[in-house]
Amino acid sequence: MSDSSDSSSAKLDLIGVGSPIMDLIATVPFEFLRDHVAGDQGGMVLVNDAEMSAILTALADQTITSTGGSAANATLNATRLGLRTTYLGKLGNCDVAATYRNRFEALGIDSSRFKTGEVPNARSLILTTPDADRTMRTDLGAAMTLSPDEISSADFEGCRHTHMEGYLVFNEALADAVLAAARAAGCTVSIDLASFEVINATRPWIFKQLASGIDIVFANEDEIRALFEDETSPYDELAKRLASHGVIAAVKVGKDGAWIAQGDELHRIEPVVVDNVVDTNGAGDSWAAGFLSAQLRGKSLAESGKIASHVGAETVKHLGPIIPDDIFADLKSRLENLS
Repeated sequence: MSDSSDSSSAKLDLIGVGSPIMDLIATVPFEFLRDHVAGDQGGMVLVNDAEMSAILTALADQTITSTGGSAANATLNATRLGLRTTYLGKLGNCDVAATYRNRFEALGIDSSRFKTGEVPNARSLILTTPDADRTMRTDLGAAMTLSPDEISSADFEGCRHTHMEGYLVFNEALADAVLAAARAAGCTVSIDLASFEVINATRPWIFKQLASGIDIVFANEDEIRALFEDETSPYDELAKRLASHGVIAAVKVGKDGAWIAQGDELHRIEPVVVDNVVDTNGAGDSWAAGFLSAQLRGKSLAESGKIASHVGAETVKHLGPIIPDDIFADLKSRLENLS
């Protein structure tokens, strides 16, 4: 990644691309998943409106709301960390969409690249169990109607870097259009692999795009193992294997920290220990925001990983993906004092 001085003509540091989803967040016992949610604990599964409504009825209005979506969370936190940002995704035709747009604008995120659909906004139900794991069931609504022919290089004009969420890869033609347009506009590109379900469904596409040129890939333990269909190799070896595809490989291993590899470089990123884990939702997105904000300012891989770990660790102390504003101010102060 180049220093900001190399891209002085760019008006914006980062454009996030993904689904602008309103999160509905609830803490539930394990029994709730067993009795009301089809599928395994953990990860993300797409559901339709009827399936979503049935789960919400069982919850009996116990949810809180927050702007969400993987790339949106990363963009929001990167903005709070000082980057100039915009976002590309499709909002709905409802009050939820208006609330979502207003939240982004209030933070100073350029909202001119949002598209608007003819159906209600996307929403994601995030169920956190007592082990702080999160199980996600998502109705993509308007976000799912974003089509490849709505994407052009003009959407990426004036941006230095594009960060795309892996969930978009469920629509491979759309993801192809996004990456082609971003590259045509001269952006560097990162992708968060998002979920082992995404990888299992799209593995050939991922390797095709790695061959076409990706700058940074973010993956957690489950995702890196799913990508290489390898359940035994140590994570540092898997990080180096991913880096051999010409990328900066950022492999997050939860409470054990992370590994970052590029070319012959390999860095062990020590974890930031958290004793009071409340909710892991959004921690990976926050980690990516910290890493990208540092990289786009010309920090080293090791420095970027350290900053990322602090942002990710702060996120798990709070319910939902968004660190409260007063806490974030203190976090920024701590980041500035990191050696």
